[in-house]
Amino acid sequence: MKVLITDKINEEAGKILNGTADVEFIPTLQEDELAEKIKDFDALMVRSQTKVTKKILEAGKKLKIVGRAGVGVDNIDVEAATQNGIIVVNSPDGNTNAAAEHTVALMLAMSRNIPSAVMSTKQGKWERSKFTGVEVFGKNLGIIGFGKIGQHVANVALALGMNVIVSDPYTTKEAVEKIGAKYVTSLDEFWPQCDYITIHTPKTKETTALINRNTLNRMKKGVRIINCARGGIIDEEALKEALESGQVQAAAIDVFEAEPDITKSPLYNCEGNITITPHLGASTQEAQYNVAIDVAQQIKDVLTGGSAKAAINIPALKKDIIEPVKDYMQLAENLGQLVQQISKGNLKNINIIVSGNLADLNVAPLEVAVQKGIFSSLVEGVNFVNAPLIAKQRGINIVTSKSQKDCTFIGSISVTLATDSDENTVTGALIAQNMPRIVRINDYNMSIEAEEHMLFVPHENKPAMVAKVAAVIGENNININRMQVAQKSNQKDNVSIMIITIDKDVNDQAMETINKIDGVKNAQYIKLKA
Repeated sequence: MKVLITDKINEEAGKILNGTADVEFIPTLQEDELAEKIKDFDALMVRSQTKVTKKILEAGKKLKIVGRAGVGVDNIDVEAATQNGIIVVNSPDGNTNAAAEHTVALMLAMSRNIPSAVMSTKQGKWERSKFTGVEVFGKNLGIIGFGKIGQHVANVALALGMNVIVSDPYTTKEAVEKIGAKYVTSLDEFWPQCDYITIHTPKTKETTALINRNTLNRMKKGVRIINCARGGIIDEEALKEALESGQVQAAAIDVFEAEPDITKSPLYNCEGNITITPHLGASTQEAQYNVAIDVAQQIKDVLTGGSAKAAINIPALKKDIIEPVKDYMQLAENLGQLVQQISKGNLKNINIIVSGNLADLNVAPLEVAVQKGIFSSLVEGVNFVNAPLIAKQRGINIVTSKSQKDCTFIGSISVTLATDSDENTVTGALIAQNMPRIVRINDYNMSIEAEEHMLFVPHENKPAMVAKVAAVIGENNININRMQVAQKSNQKDNVSIMIITIDKDVNDQAMETINKIDGVKNAQYIKLKA
């Protein structure tokens, strides 16, 4: 067997693989060169420079696994890998310590004005009084996101004598209190308590611009903010204004919306007290070593007949179990995404019912696909391997059952998500060969394809409702691909729902305008991986 390693990966990776396979290190290649080179290799290991395209994956007839020495896999065509039976793995935990330590380093540097003091002293000045700082001891540190990095930061902060306050709807009060921190159930309660705020969540629909003008104004005056998570979670223009007005005393930012061109960020010319670094969260020798070792070991395990612990795609599950239900896999994931996005509150239970031909099959892969869909916008790095573990860690009860009742479709999947606020059910079915459709949302019957951008607009049945909604969509330069008006199975309250598939995102302002139309009732924009 042969393994190809590129993109300047730590040489220790080769030592782990020696004895299992012949290892070749090469410089970063362009697509055509790598497509030609890859033909004789069983595994490929890359960092972020190499783009592992469909052409390369299809050329790798012997490829069994592609490993990304890092967290993200944006440079790998995962769908093409899946279609070609190639496992894609990454190293989701390799940079945990590095990111947590950089967060703490920025917090301390910001508190003691270290960057400004260094520049001043190098200019031959001695301005001790100008750079008087503050101690973190006894201060309240608010942590948004209690994953591994957030937990590490919490432990260090507690050791420094800080009081730690955690906001994360996908963890439990018991898990937070176990380490000596305080758990709050809502951000409304969270914002005014914190002297420092640090973010450790993925960038999702829910977290984009989480810190904005509104939330900044609800924080304690003089708060200090750190972001080593993802650019875009903070509205950079709003943060600049808050820094310059004094609402935010200081900020330390490692990630930006416009990377690597920092000059495009409003924070670049900010006159407030801000410390900025060029996305250094994972940039330590140890982190780069750890991700290389981690991925090399996974490649070795797969090549010797074992399984990968951090597989991104479906071949991580057994092929003979997936094959009978493969036509339902994407539908199951879409149903999970959809039911999560129309639900409010903290997740409690997931109930899955299959019928038709699925009632006679092993539907374990579909259960995993539903969980992956539900958690994909809530937790960073969710895949078919770790989705069940995430559910277990959060104490979410999952029940899968089979219905032997007559089914009007080839097979169907119904997913009910219960939270502490509401309960929603969505159903999908294979209505004909290779024709998966969403056929029911709560009491509404329909037949629609899952697409990336969708609008759900409940409305009163009265003239011109469709025209009014379509006018708003058009005014925002959004194209309508398809539209369907769905009725309830038992129509009593004179309400229908428009399901509109469109060609791009709908911004908050457009959604607000749609919801102000007389007769519209809580319209929602839904984004699916179609």
